[in-house]
Parts: sequence; structure tokens; C-alpha cells
Amino acid sequence: MGASGLGGQQGQPGLRELLERVRYEVLPAKATEEKVLAHVPCDVVVTVTASPVKGLEPTLDLVGRLAAHGYRVVPHVPARLLRDDAHLKDVVDRLREARVDDVFVPAGDADPPAGAYGGALPVLRRLGELGSPFPQVGVTGYPESHPLIHDDVTIQAMWDKREHATYIVSNLCFDARVLGEWVGRVRRRDVSLPVYVGVAGPVQRAKLLSMATKIGVGESTRFLTKHASWFLRFAAPGGYSPEKLLARTEGALTASGAGVAGLHLFTFNQVAETERWRCALLDRLGG
Repeated sequence: MGASGLGGQQGQPGLRELLERVRYEVLPAKATEEKVLAHVPCDVVVTVTASPVKGLEPTLDLVGRLAAHGYRVVPHVPARLLRDDAHLKDVVDRLREARVDDVFVPAGDADPPAGAYGGALPVLRRLGELGSPFPQVGVTGYPESHPLIHDDVTIQAMWDKREHATYIVSNLCFDARVLGEWVGRVRRRDVSLPVYVGVAGPVQRAKLLSMATKIGVGESTRFLTKHASWFLRFAAPGGYSPEKLLARTEGALTASGAGVAGLHLFTFNQVAETERWRCALLDRLGG
């Protein structure tokens, strides 16, 4: 898709700024470090997911290595993967030793939880009791309905977390109207935290399926079941296009008061493809 679909002169600076303030989400797989070093500029924030099957250890290891290479790295620390307060304290100490200053705290998908933490809010409160060791703390937002939680409850949860968090990362959404309306609903509820809008990169269905089958049998089944609609979208005529989604949401994302701080790009470990796409789109948008 050409630049003509991405707004006029007035909208371009806002969208360009969002594309320059991106976060790349990666999975802690064997080749992830090599891919990031080869293709991701050091000024791009890298976030590292955590697996309910493999636990936090692969995440912490990769975060430490990438931080040592000079990247600003944001680990995912799902509440339901923490065994107890001692485990949380150990995770905090390791991340601080790696000079990590930003963590993302979702509830997580581990079922049952590894310990006493069933959701993000108790972990956020405990971090406060530990002296708020991370200047930046992110929480999850759900533009599309959560399979287990009512929409109003998810927005109320953001309100409850606002005193403990510094930003929101929205989960994947493929519907431009829903995404724009969600940003408005969040602001109408007086949740003023900046939002990083979650957008899938230029992923191909075959590669997404391949990635899903490599993340562990149990987790792969959970992934495919939970995200079946993703595959339908990627397989639809014309496929999925992040440019189309951005073109249709540009007005909402760059509007005064929207408070969108940048884009959180789900790379599904297709790091090179995502960075090439972003650079090409920035070139088309111009300076």
C-alpha cells in the first residue's frame, strides 16, 4: 500500500512520530538475540515476552544479554508466573543488576498461577512496597473484548492500576473503529496514562503458524485456540496490512487528547521483516 492511504500533510507528522517511537515485542527463542543484534537499531526499545510453559528464566536471560549490548529492554513479568514475594524480589534484583528501568506487568495466562498472584494489581502494589524500583511500569489494555473479562471491567482495572503504572500497552486489535473508540473510552474514564498501541507487524500467516508450533506443545495449542481469529484475518483475501490499520486509525491515534505515545509492534520474531517495513513506511511518509 502506498503513502497515499496514510493521511494528508497535516496527519503525517503525527503518524511519523509514532513510527519513530516504536517498541518491538519479541519472544525469547534461541535465535532472538542474533536477530535483534542484526536488525534492530539500539534506539528501538525491545520488549521480551514470558512463556507460561517455560517460565520467567528465558525472559530474564535474554533481557540481561540484550541490555549488555546496549539495548533498552523491557521484560514482561506476568503476575501469574511469580511464585511468591521472594521470587518477585529476586526478579527485581536481577533486573536492576542488568540496569533495567522499565517493566511490563500483565496478569499472564498461566493456569493455574505459579503462586499467590492472580492478577497484576497485587504485583504493582508490592513493587511500590519495595520502593518502586522501576521508573517505568506498563500495564495491559484490551481494545477488543477479553475472552474472560467484561470490557468495562478491563477499563476499571486500568483505573485501579493508574497510581502504580506509568503507561498502557494495548493488546492486538485488527478493527480500526474498535481501536479508536477504545482510546476514547479510556480517556473518558479519566485514565490519563500514555498508551502504546499494539499493532501486528507485516506478519505472514505461514510464518505465524510456524512460530506458534515452535513455542511448546501445550502453549502452542493454547495460542492457536486463543488467537484463532488472527489466522482468519491473515488468511483473508489481501491478507493483513499494518498500513491499512494505521491509515484507518490515524485520526484517532494522533488526535489532541488521545495520549498515544507510540506503537508497540508485535513482531512474532519476524524482526528483520518488521524493521524493513517500518523503515520503508517512514521513507514513504517523508520528513
